[in-house]
Amino acid sequence: MAPDREPAPVDDAEIIALGRRALAIEAEAVAALGGRLAGTFARACRLLLACRGRVVVSGMGKSGHVGAKIAATLASTGTPAFFLHPAEAGHGDIGMITRDDLLLAISNSGETEEILTLVPFIKRLGVPLIALTGNAQASLARAADVHLDVSVPAEACPLNLAPTASTTATLAMGDALAVALLKLRGFTEEDFARSHPGGALGRRLLLRVADLMHADERVPRVRPDTTVFDALLEMTRKGLGMTTVVDGDGVLQGIYTDGDLRRTLDRRLDVHVTPIRSVMTVSCKTIGPEELAAEAVHRMEQYRITALAVVDARNRVVGALNVHDLLRAGVM
Repeated sequence: MAPDREPAPVDDAEIIALGRRALAIEAEAVAALGGRLAGTFARACRLLLACRGRVVVSGMGKSGHVGAKIAATLASTGTPAFFLHPAEAGHGDIGMITRDDLLLAISNSGETEEILTLVPFIKRLGVPLIALTGNAQASLARAADVHLDVSVPAEACPLNLAPTASTTATLAMGDALAVALLKLRGFTEEDFARSHPGGALGRRLLLRVADLMHADERVPRVRPDTTVFDALLEMTRKGLGMTTVVDGDGVLQGIYTDGDLRRTLDRRLDVHVTPIRSVMTVSCKTIGPEELAAEAVHRMEQYRITALAVVDARNRVVGALNVHDLLRAGVM
């Protein structure tokens, strides 16, 4: 509840100073963690890596909010994890923990009653316990298989009461565990994308050329003896700024683009009689339908082109793709 008395007036400079002080205290708290990363941190990572089940993260109050974020970060970087509210655990949810799991318990004091209630249960199951506390002598720290010290000299709160620097330090330690495990597991960008299919990274890494290409009757195709004029009509109908040139079996012979048209006009050739084979680009760039759309982007950028013919293993045209298809899909 806000106090009834009117607060003293504060100018902008003092407000900015308060914000800077808070940021400085939290930055120092996180920086101090680096000096504590020794054998205990490595043991914690190896325990997490060896876990055959899931990492169960638990904490009360602000530690619980931090714990939920740590669980989400672990889960999205290759370590199966979920958050278990310790108060709910005492009313049946503790059954979520199995013998193959690991408990990552968070308590700044290390004496949180709801967290300590979980300890006898997991000890009976033989579940490993990693504790993140601000007190190495606390009950939770002493009961843990591995204790990680996330203590801070002071909170960013001017009253040194509200969990601020301590929660930031704990969150940073959770991120350090997740990032180390990510590397130990050989977790890749593509693995990350599979966990984030709705995000930009997911689109960039999971979409295949086949998902975006124009296929069947939408692919511009002409034969080598087609006149440039008729090829232009095909390009206009299909609207891709290019047409493939194929033989009777659909095998790619070349490609004709807007750029090729400009070069044809520069040569003052009669588009009504000039066959496309005499002005098409023979050594054209192609891509396979199962290749990543990201590779199509790379190829277009590398060769400074705006369209690709999509061919199968026998070099038969199965589709076409241009830069606008990739832009619409959010791949570039």
